[in-house]
Amino acid sequence: MSRTPAPTGAELGARLREGDLTAAPAVLNLVELRTDAGRGEIDTLLAEVAPGRLGGEARAHVIGLTGPPGAGKSSLLSELIKAWRADGRSVAVLAVDPSSRLSGGSLLGDRARIDVDPADPGVFIRSTAAGGQLGGLAPATRAAAQALAAAWDVVVIETVGVGQSETDVADVADTVAVIVQPGSGDVLQFLKAGIMETPDVLVVTKADLGQIAQRARRDLVSALRSLGAGDTEVVTVSALPPPQGIADLVGALDTHRARADVAARRPRARRRHALADFVAEHGERGLRALGGRREAQRRLDTEDPALDVPALRRTLEAWAADG
Repeated sequence: MSRTPAPTGAELGARLREGDLTAAPAVLNLVELRTDAGRGEIDTLLAEVAPGRLGGEARAHVIGLTGPPGAGKSSLLSELIKAWRADGRSVAVLAVDPSSRLSGGSLLGDRARIDVDPADPGVFIRSTAAGGQLGGLAPATRAAAQALAAAWDVVVIETVGVGQSETDVADVADTVAVIVQPGSGDVLQFLKAGIMETPDVLVVTKADLGQIAQRARRDLVSALRSLGAGDTEVVTVSALPPPQGIADLVGALDTHRARADVAARRPRARRRHALADFVAEHGERGLRALGGRREAQRRLDTEDPALDVPALRRTLEAWAADG
């Protein structure tokens, strides 16, 4: 029996531009291919969903959701998905699992706890590997987010906040929401970590704890004001029945998206995606040929903001070849 050939990058790009949500599984299968042939098809796919082909930036609200293990991200996502679906919005979730450097296997098994209707065509959930850095984003996740944003209303990248994820997801998302647990030391560690500038929305979970959760919220609001970031919204939520604060969180995310300079954020995301792809292929030696990460980023920032990721990566390769 002959097998049906996998769809090409051009075919998948055309389907996404037409709003075909059923293309999502094949898109993820494609972007996870790291062969030479697969890379060419990925490049074609990304070119097909670039602003020049879409007539502007992709439609989706790309949201980065990060927080420590056990913070309740899966339960919170379940409630957020219900709220978005009730509003008629389609939702794709890319759940980034840190992988063991020894076995390559997933360290987390809680993705199944995202409670959704498996028969709902307006919801797509896929676990993706973190790649070489614990908590970071693999090139496949970046490519998947960019591609799916052409067809879906909301694309969520869920990561575990254990290091690189906070900065990596900020490179990709329109809005970054960071989850903080009250009464667990998370607030103090969060303040010490120096990542207060990363979140666009802070989410204090377990509002059902009452005063403990409210105290955590006050501490974060005070810290943000002292840093001159008082516009960052802090929302207190609980996913336990009956859920609390979910509508407030949806509103905070939407408000940030409406105010965000997407025309500036999206080109920056493509440039950093291209640099991440370049480093994944050429390593530190390639970076040195570019004069270091900061110099490469500086030069990329002068390029046409409409350039797609493959074109930007080819530009980096040309610069490296020229020394």
